[in-house]
Amino acid sequence: MSKSRGEFVPAQLAVLTVSDSRTDADDTSGDYLREAAHEAGHKVVVSRIVKDNRYQIRAVVSAWIADPDVQAILINGGTGFSTHNTTPEALRPLFDREIEGFGELFRMASYEEIGTSTIQSRAIGGIANQTVIFAMPGSTRACRTAWERIIAEQLDARHGPCNFIPHLKALPQADAPDTTE
Repeated sequence: MSKSRGEFVPAQLAVLTVSDSRTDADDTSGDYLREAAHEAGHKVVVSRIVKDNRYQIRAVVSAWIADPDVQAILINGGTGFSTHNTTPEALRPLFDREIEGFGELFRMASYEEIGTSTIQSRAIGGIANQTVIFAMPGSTRACRTAWERIIAEQLDARHGPCNFIPHLKALPQADAPDTTE
């Protein structure tokens, strides 16, 4: 299924936990995503926890989309079917393009683990300003499924026939000479 091409290219990631109850002390899903990204060779440049409020979510994600140092955003939480879960509604207006296949593939992989309960997952993905965004349920198990079954390969330049690395914004070069006067 996976063809090896070229070399690994590390990406710079942001991790957002959407929760009305989690704190830095018990954010196991955010911890998992940060550790998995680090173990894969990526760099997590920023991480936050926000309440499940579409405007707070949108404000944080908008800032990260505009940040030249953030190439990918991993969001956990707020994708359920309860009326207070607002992550998809927060994100859709920000997307230049939605990655329909992410939600579909996540639910397919999740079906193998939790059966038909997966239909209540509103996992979503998209790209905005050359920043790829993946939003998944807040359970650590769901984050592991999303990372191991989908995201890790899509953030690996060696994965073929395609991955998201060529579509991400170029990072500012620290050593580039300043040519402004």
